Amino acid sequence: MSNAGENVKTVRKRRGLSQRELAAASGVSLSTIRKLEQGDREGARLETLRMLAVALRVPTMLLAAGPHEEDPSTATVDRWAEVRNAIERPPLTVWADDEPPTVAGVRNAAQEISPLFSSDEYDALSVLLPRLLQEAEALGPEGRAVRVRLLQLAGWLMVQTRQFTAAETALERALDDAADRMEAAATINTQCWLLLRQGELSKAYDLAVKWADETEPKISRATPAELSTWGWMLLRVSAAAVRNSQPGDAADALRFAKAAAVALGREHSPENDFLRTFGPTTVALKRAENASVADRPDLVLRLAEAIPATGLKPTSNNRNRHLLDVADAYAKTGQYTEAFDKLGQINNDSPEWLPNQRYARVILERVVKGRRTLTAEMRTMADVVGLPF
Repeated sequence: MSNAGENVKTVRKRRGLSQRELAAASGVSLSTIRKLEQGDREGARLETLRMLAVALRVPTMLLAAGPHEEDPSTATVDRWAEVRNAIERPPLTVWADDEPPTVAGVRNAAQEISPLFSSDEYDALSVLLPRLLQEAEALGPEGRAVRVRLLQLAGWLMVQTRQFTAAETALERALDDAADRMEAAATINTQCWLLLRQGELSKAYDLAVKWADETEPKISRATPAELSTWGWMLLRVSAAAVRNSQPGDAADALRFAKAAAVALGREHSPENDFLRTFGPTTVALKRAENASVADRPDLVLRLAEAIPATGLKPTSNNRNRHLLDVADAYAKTGQYTEAFDKLGQINNDSPEWLPNQRYARVILERVVKGRRTLTAEMRTMADVVGLPF
């Protein structure tokens, strides 16, 4: 029996529930619970554990066997090998070219490739980023600021593609070089996301709470950058809490984040950093995400109707995640054509982003199971997201 299965069985018995009663209370199928407790499954998705935890009135992580993550595909590992090398084994000597890199040159190059991150152009980044990271390292102390920025972006990219060890290294290096609290908070924001993707919900929650306290400004005289930074820390608190079956804490954090967004009055990107874009639309997207995590597809669809379509660029990471939540809500309510259309929209906007999303495979699997036959487009999409046979 897996540790998760043992934990579910122990808590279920403490609550005086049969497997059938737990299935009815949680919405998890009886066969899934049986297989989990009997050890016929290696583990369960965090969504399943969260549903069981809600029914058993315990934190999700009490049931989890440990961190839950998914390894990147072989193709992903091969594609990013040079980027990982540049992150994990930076050069020990200065650049050997006749014309060594300059701070201004590397900064300009970093600015030029920044749009490639926000538009998820992975092929180009896999070629350009390794050299740029190496040049930034060769700059020495004078290149600290541009090096931190590149490491933040590289860490975010590694989280996005589920290369978590490299992500940890990049973000730790960026944090070590941070010049002030605000620069450090930009890295912490991505570290919280990394912990969430690894299933380390309690660690993500504690880290986000600590930095939300650390960065809380006086609202009456806060700068837009301070409000954005604090708001994002609160969104990370909320995201960790809702996943760890702490709905009250999640709602409280989201309420404070909304207050920061109202004070800001608009979407704001400190220093044109798309990773820190924050405002009323971002909070609305995260409110819908929380509803999705809490298995409220009806609420997700209602909230989505009120979110302005032009609030964020179609290829932004938050926007794509929101469209997945909407697709999932459609699939859960039996609206399979609408669910598939949302997946198609994401694929049209971000064809290199979608294949890295396990969530997309879960949604498409629901669509496949809910239909008698599949269209040619659905079969193609199954290949795109890597849905197993």
